[in-house]
Amino acid sequence: MVPVRKERESQVGKTKPPYPAEVKAAAVKLVRDENVSIQEVAETVGCTSESIRNWMRTAARDDGSLRDGGLTTEERTELNQLRRRVRVLEQEKEILKKAAAFFAKETHSIP
Repeated sequence: MVPVRKERESQVGKTKPPYPAEVKAAAVKLVRDENVSIQEVAETVGCTSESIRNWMRTAARDDGSLRDGGLTTEERTELNQLRRRVRVLEQEKEILKKAAAFFAKETHSIP
């Protein structure tokens, strides 16, 4: 059975934390293997039917059955890591440029 997220107090203006991977996998399995309707699973889990559809699309990409040009979970994780690394390298480059300019200015001012 799909683990159900506990209801919280008012969520107005707040975003919900992401559902655990186990919940997503169980929901996808119910729809795929047990032929439970998307709407029923969504009501059981406590999310929208569109969320279930998105989880199914992601699962299909990850297992290779959907080739729509979208990124798999692994590719998305790698892309995020690479973007983070580029950001750090750009910051380091700016620091080195400023340091080089500072030392160039300092060496020219010696009498």
